[in-house]
Amino acid sequence: MPRNLPAVVLIGRPNVGKSTLFNRLTRSRRSIVTPIPGTTRDVIAQRVEWQGAHFELTDTGGMFGASQDPLHALVLDRGRRAITDADLLVFVVDGREGLVSGDEEIARALRAADTPVLLAINKTDDHRARAGAMEFYQLGFEPAFEISAEHGEGVGDLLDAIVERAGRFVPRETVHLDDADGVSPNDNSDSDALGPHASPADVAQGAAGERRGDRSATGDADAEASIAIIGRPNAGKSSLVNRLLREERMIVSEMPGTTRDAVDTLLTWHRRKFRIVDTAGIRRPGRVARSGPLESVSVLLSRRSIETADIVVLVVDAAAGATDQDATIAGEADRLGKGIIIAANKWDLMKDRGQDFVKEFDEALRRQLKFLDYAPVLHLSAQTGERASKLLEMIDKVSASRRQRVKTGDLNRFVEAITAAHPPASPGHRHVRVLYAAQTSVAPPTFVFFTNVATSFHFSYVRFLENRIRDEFGFMGTPIRIQVRARRNKEAETAAEQPARRRSKTSTGAGARKGSPGGVKGTRSGATRPRKKKRP
Repeated sequence: MPRNLPAVVLIGRPNVGKSTLFNRLTRSRRSIVTPIPGTTRDVIAQRVEWQGAHFELTDTGGMFGASQDPLHALVLDRGRRAITDADLLVFVVDGREGLVSGDEEIARALRAADTPVLLAINKTDDHRARAGAMEFYQLGFEPAFEISAEHGEGVGDLLDAIVERAGRFVPRETVHLDDADGVSPNDNSDSDALGPHASPADVAQGAAGERRGDRSATGDADAEASIAIIGRPNAGKSSLVNRLLREERMIVSEMPGTTRDAVDTLLTWHRRKFRIVDTAGIRRPGRVARSGPLESVSVLLSRRSIETADIVVLVVDAAAGATDQDATIAGEADRLGKGIIIAANKWDLMKDRGQDFVKEFDEALRRQLKFLDYAPVLHLSAQTGERASKLLEMIDKVSASRRQRVKTGDLNRFVEAITAAHPPASPGHRHVRVLYAAQTSVAPPTFVFFTNVATSFHFSYVRFLENRIRDEFGFMGTPIRIQVRARRNKEAETAAEQPARRRSKTSTGAGARKGSPGGVKGTRSGATRPRKKKRP
């Protein structure tokens, strides 16, 4: 299938300002920017609009330069792949440092790729850089643009040149591989990351706004469902994403903390659209604070990904089991009302544990995550692909459960039956009657119970209602919200007092006016107490 947009790729050494330029061109804060060389690892892409024209811009990790990243070889391999798939390359160099050997190595690789190249000489807001910019022209790439990605100088001219040349390209074709499990990667892939020189909170907020803008909130069949893959470091999140996409989209290594950016990719499965978001592993706050600003920003974006997702997949290392940190991460997703699926990864390593191990593992998992008794558990292996396709099926089921609605008539008949058998009690021990109930919203499903006096139920009764609702109507994998409201308006009070008024009329009504034994002296009906007979 053909790509919808031309692919424009930023290429350059580490720390020359590619991520800053990416954020400037996309008008977002999606790529992490730090002074540390080698910050960007995964390929990050986003659509760009300029003067009515559109193209897809891709940020890559630094190539052929000094980097402190131990995974620099993997980053270099990703950069070479991006060069091969590009329609237009933007070669970013550092005007302050001048021409160095790393730039010359990249230039030779770009000439071999036989792809059109634009030269962007960055950081020329410094007068010293402007004086040395002329030496970059010997690389032989024309035209060359002197820009400042941080301040926006010359960026408009660069965008004009990109749009002018991008319009000449016919987008390359991308092959789709349909496997036996029905998984096919979609060729329109976006990626997610962080922002320029800003506070971590601003960076995370900007990235969240971008994702909220990309997602459809209509709930249509064609709308995307955002799936965040979350968990502790080194649980196998990136390997699972690669398995679902059937391509080496994410960098994978045994080193914890490999993933830094929250990278999302659009996946089409059985005509369903899932935006799979791979997030950085979330460690305890104390360890994150000690590690420095880079991990702090990565964790902030991971948490923001949970907040903007529809469904989260909690990846648990089956060898280590569920931990307190897993419970903390999952508790945040539960509090935000997200659909939750627990994926016990690395299950291929557990096959020699005996027949009773599965039962023991699940019991221990449920004890550790006892508040997630509604979340389905899948035992899978991202390494071998065992049961990986079942995860997409489960995501589809949980997505449907989040948007399920119960008819008001069916709900009230159900509520009438269970409250008659197990009536609620208010904190003041007054008699509580549920007048009626209604489902007021979905994602997460929310039910409101209108009562005569109570404004809250005991937490045990709320749990009872949740369990009975699940038994009756489903709602697998999604939290349920129950709210209680007391009907104290005149209409409710009148309806509640009618039986008492009818009883009062029976004792003080027409019969009393005729001198019946039930009459009461001095009542409004004018009835008097019957006189006693005198003794003979």
